Amino acid sequence: MQTPDADVIVVGAGLAGLVAAAEIADAGKRVLLLDQEGEQNLGGQAYWSFGGLFLVDSPEQRRLGIRDSFELAWSDWDSTAGFDRPEDHWPRRWARAYVEFAAGEKRAWLTGLGLRFFPAVGWAERGGQGAGGPGNSVPRFHITWGTGPGVLEPFARRVREHAAAGRLALRFRHRVRGLHLRGGVVHGVHGDVLEASDVGRGEASSRVVMGDFSLHAGAVVVTSGGIGGNLDLVRQNWPTGRLGPPPAFMVAGVPGHVDGELQGRVRDAGASLIHPDRMWHYTEGLRNWNPVWKGHGIRVLPGPSSLWLDPDGRRLPHPHYPGFDTLGTLTHITRQGHPYTWFLLNRQIIKKEFALSGSEQNPDLTGRDLRLTLRRATGRVQAPVQAFLDHGEDFVVRRTLPELVAGMNALVGNGRLDLATVEREVRLRDAQTANRAGKDTQLALVRGARALPGERLIRVAPPAPLLDPAHGPLIAVRMNVLTRKTLGGLETDLQGRVLRPGGEPIPGLYAAGEVAGFGGGGMHGYRALEGTFLGGCLFSGRVAGRASAAAL
Repeated sequence: MQTPDADVIVVGAGLAGLVAAAEIADAGKRVLLLDQEGEQNLGGQAYWSFGGLFLVDSPEQRRLGIRDSFELAWSDWDSTAGFDRPEDHWPRRWARAYVEFAAGEKRAWLTGLGLRFFPAVGWAERGGQGAGGPGNSVPRFHITWGTGPGVLEPFARRVREHAAAGRLALRFRHRVRGLHLRGGVVHGVHGDVLEASDVGRGEASSRVVMGDFSLHAGAVVVTSGGIGGNLDLVRQNWPTGRLGPPPAFMVAGVPGHVDGELQGRVRDAGASLIHPDRMWHYTEGLRNWNPVWKGHGIRVLPGPSSLWLDPDGRRLPHPHYPGFDTLGTLTHITRQGHPYTWFLLNRQIIKKEFALSGSEQNPDLTGRDLRLTLRRATGRVQAPVQAFLDHGEDFVVRRTLPELVAGMNALVGNGRLDLATVEREVRLRDAQTANRAGKDTQLALVRGARALPGERLIRVAPPAPLLDPAHGPLIAVRMNVLTRKTLGGLETDLQGRVLRPGGEPIPGLYAAGEVAGFGGGGMHGYRALEGTFLGGCLFSGRVAGRASAAAL
């Protein structure tokens, strides 16, 4: 019998892996935490995130007069997810358990670890298809003070404390290639030791193999992430029946090492991998003017006021407005075969409504700088947004509409946009701003959003003509599809145990985070309500960590 190297091996040092490892060590078990990247990448993709977390009936919501409840949140989640397959048994159970967590102990658990939240609550995935349609009925996107690094901080600290005490060992540059199985029971992992690499976080690291390793334990928890950095695999899994052909060009919202390789190897070892066609890709991606990884894209977190145009200058139809229904708009764009789309706005809107996703694009919140953060309410263009205005290749800024359309055509290298078409769309929209009421659905939704104090103060601009010179100059932004999250994954039960096809648990094997579709193999269904990816890593990592420790 092989001598165990640890009680539990956790594969992947992202957020889910850190949470699982900390929980296992808290239970008094010995942990090995492995990752193919270097120590500089501790925390994985969560480091780059905006730090938004889905909470229900929180003090922050109540202070803003937002009435929320578990019942409303679960109704929103269920209608948004659209569970419709026999394989949705465990995903739906995980979804309900997660909403219960978000409406229950999640906030107290996190604040007890030191997390704090920005007082304004964001309204992501607004829906727009009626009360029974997808989307959040109320704002639920709680921004962590410190963004992604702030979310990671308490778990990285706990892991390092356990390492200093000898209960946990960190082994970087260990790329797991497979599982040790004996009699159908998982009892360890094996793989390659990669050469040391001092490249920066997120940059491509060496794949030179220096040796191999074989490690044994009583249980293995896989937290190796998704496939968003592997564009070939994204295209292979692309649901052409639902979304049409995948775009010929996409920007990458995650580094290239987020490749889905280990997920595939676990599947080949007998695990059930479900819903690989369910993905979460954004429609508002920008080429990063200062890239870290190949094809590095940044997502715009848009307010609801920009006019969204197709490549020919026609307005996207209801309900495809900025920030309302990511999957619905993606479906429209890709089924039409649009290689890109356009936001048309002005300086007044960009000052109020444009934010960029990512910790590095929000230095005020990431650095916990209250003085800089308060500037968001002053009506200035945020410095990272201004940098994209100055340097980003997807931005066109001009004084008049004819000049703007000419610049848009020059950017894409063709004459596809017709000035008369664009001007008609803009003037029809602008005519509906003269009164407090009107028949433009997008403007009605904008006015409704401004009834909430947080939206009115720092997020949503008052309806006004785009062509008003006082609000200029005019701005056009070319939007690209941006890869991000994997919504399907390894099928798990409510203890995080990985299942075989047919539903039998594989003894000794657990999974958490994106590799498990954030729980169950796809707790989001087809759509996410946002703030649920980090939260899914927190919840599933905690569940798998506690369950694997308790089973030994």
